[in-house]
Amino acid sequence: QVQLVESGGGLVQPGGSLRLSCAASGFTSGFTFSMYTMTWNRQAPGKERELVATITRAGDINYADSVKGRFTISRDNAKNTVYLQMNSLKSEDTAVYYCKARRSIFDYWGQGTQVTVSA
Repeated sequence: QVQLVESGGGLVQPGGSLRLSCAASGFTSGFTFSMYTMTWNRQAPGKERELVATITRAGDINYADSVKGRFTISRDNAKNTVYLQMNSLKSEDTAVYYCKARRSIFDYWGQGTQVTVSA
């Protein structure tokens, strides 16, 4: 069973930066971390969960329009970790951030890390 653990969340002032990490483990049957598409998603209070950024096994990257130019997703396959560098944070970025690993029809979610942007 693939397990994902997010870290790096916290309280930051508007305009500040945070770097989230998502460490993955539990890969079996020859399916390694590098074979998974990894995404960062977020859910704000009272809102539905939304996709923030995607990085495929080939390294293709996509972002939600709301974070383009401010957030950067990356992965280190040697460390089984995906990152989300968040710059120029806004109050509307406040949410619980989740990472997800996807391969074929299988999705695995982390438990989330809270990001609060407030003065």
